[in-house]
Amino acid sequence: MTSLGGLRRFLVEPTNQEPVPERCELCATPIPSLHPHLVQVAERKMLCACGPCGFLFSNPGAGGGGYRRVPDRYLSDPGFRLSDAQWDELQIPVGMAFFLHNSAQQKMIACYPSPAGATESELELEAWAAGIGSARLAAELEPDVEALLVRREKAGNGTAECLLVPIDACYRLVGLVRMHWRGFDGGADAWREIDAFFDGLRDEARPLLPRPAAEV
Repeated sequence: MTSLGGLRRFLVEPTNQEPVPERCELCATPIPSLHPHLVQVAERKMLCACGPCGFLFSNPGAGGGGYRRVPDRYLSDPGFRLSDAQWDELQIPVGMAFFLHNSAQQKMIACYPSPAGATESELELEAWAAGIGSARLAAELEPDVEALLVRREKAGNGTAECLLVPIDACYRLVGLVRMHWRGFDGGADAWREIDAFFDGLRDEARPLLPRPAAEV
């Protein structure tokens, strides 16, 4: 499972103690609460970075490709469709999951938020390719640093949405679930936080343009 590094603040209960000031995990420079993140590809480790260090690794080939900067783009596809049968074939027991391409292992990985944190699920290649992997957003996905975040309607009526988001956004969702989930169904407070989180993502997301007529 990915090491969350500087994202720990999303995964622990708030306390009355004064928060420890954050620092760049490469050069130790103090950093503000909003700052770039890097992924250490081989170890799947997330690092907080200052602006100059984040800029240094903006090029995917910088440093031999060992670190990649997490981008800040959000994309949506209003035409996304996913049937209940396609979701069931993924064998994910909850209605939310994110999917990323691990370049070190050369495979797709599925994770879903739970009260214990991010849980990794086995992903059958055929099930991925026939469902979410065939979506237009899947072709846009940057390995290691972006994910497809999928949420199904709780009614289970085949309605689902898919957003392409930075990987750190997925771990913010993991933190929300871990902090607010109560009981078997999560409770009203948890779902209110989750709904607000997805509302924010939708506001950030830029819709993909329709396919040209020749491609339809």
